[in-house]
Amino acid sequence: MKHVLFAASLALAAAPGFAGDNGLVRKDSAMDVTETVDAMVASMQAAGITVFARVDHGAGAQSIGEDIGASQLLIFGTPKVGTPAIQDDPVAGLYLPLKVLVFENAMGDTRIVYQDPAAMLGALGGVSEDAPYLRTMSGALVRFTDTTAN
Repeated sequence: MKHVLFAASLALAAAPGFAGDNGLVRKDSAMDVTETVDAMVASMQAAGITVFARVDHGAGAQSIGEDIGASQLLIFGTPKVGTPAIQDDPVAGLYLPLKVLVFENAMGDTRIVYQDPAAMLGALGGVSEDAPYLRTMSGALVRFTDTTAN
């Protein structure tokens, strides 16, 4: 398992802050996983964004005697922004609310990863690439992740 995590970490480290072909945006955080997610939650709540869930993958792995390191998934959004996307294409509900993964890589660095909304929703067919909510979603993801990134 450690080898898989190391290989994945190397792949993710290849392009920090860059949205690749799959639309993933990767950033480094100067804080540990918990501090990073705490800071994002505080920023989101201050902006009136609902945090629906905080999934602790690391704790889940530990509960079955495995170790994947610190890893938390943050699920958040607001119906004001997400509803228009779902109205344009009901399948958008499969991808919403938005998610950000924060994990510790094999070298002990904290990484932030999310999928760019335009890449994620743009392939559905019903979502226009110039839909205003895509800019809103992208801007929010940048703002909330940049508060903790280097």
